[in-house]
Amino acid sequence: MPKTDTLIYDIDALIDAVIDREGRYVNHPADRGGPTCWGITEAVARAQGYAGEMRTLPRAEAAAIYRRIYWLRPGYDRVGLRAPKIAAELFDTGVNMGTATATGFLQRALNALNRSARDYPDIAVDRDIGPRTLSALDAFLRVRGKGGETVLLRAMEALQGERYIALAERRPSQEAFLYGWLANRIG
Repeated sequence: MPKTDTLIYDIDALIDAVIDREGRYVNHPADRGGPTCWGITEAVARAQGYAGEMRTLPRAEAAAIYRRIYWLRPGYDRVGLRAPKIAAELFDTGVNMGTATATGFLQRALNALNRSARDYPDIAVDRDIGPRTLSALDAFLRVRGKGGETVLLRAMEALQGERYIALAERRPSQEAFLYGWLANRIG
């Protein structure tokens, strides 16, 4: 596994940052996710075994859900060993858009940046972190060197930004969130 720099991800810090940004209980009428607390939707909380009132979801329970569902389950911990900035972006995007979407952004960006498969073979955009995705990431970082992680990050953020704008165009009610998404989720 190539080392891109000396930055080591700190999942606890990433989780704390998301929880701080998301805040306590919210039930915005335009939010299709319904009631949330600490950024955890009621559906996710229930699926993870939380039966209490959403208003009183303990912060520690939210942190445990983030670690299980948005870090370990999609394999972002394995990405973090290779490319900490990419892992942090996957985590944040996964929280906001779903881990399958975040992983798809990584896979699409890796395919677009492989110079017509000269650097490494295209990978399926199956939205799953598996051996082929990790191998492509390793090859990309090896070929592109130290600056590669930053360029890959920018490509993923470009895809994310386009998706936010398309969402607001398709569903005008989502315009209520667009400014915040672009201000807090990109860059």
